[in-house]
Amino acid sequence: EVQLVESGGGLVQPGGSLRLSCAASGFPFGRYSMNWVRQAPGQGPEWVSLIASGGGGTYYADSVKGRFTNSRDDAKNTLYLQMNVLKPEDTAVYYCAATYNTGYDYWGQGTQVTVSS
Repeated sequence: EVQLVESGGGLVQPGGSLRLSCAASGFPFGRYSMNWVRQAPGQGPEWVSLIASGGGGTYYADSVKGRFTNSRDDAKNTLYLQMNVLKPEDTAVYYCAATYNTGYDYWGQGTQVTVSS
């Protein structure tokens, strides 16, 4: 059974930091590119970042570039998103999603991030 389980969300003040984790199981994690996608209330999904398999590079949406860092530990089948200098507009449910070729093959259940004073 494929599972992607996000954790690490919560309430943080503007300017603060959070580190999200996504634990993967049931598929060959190291062969998949991994994404972070977020959805704010009343809005559609927004792609945040991709980290390619096999050291192929890391990519970010302009809205988070320079503040977020996407990383992975293939030995632990775990994906991370370090989020710094958080803004209220970063408030959303954050999902990890696996990509083999194109699109999203597997999704997690999401973790809520709320940035508010």
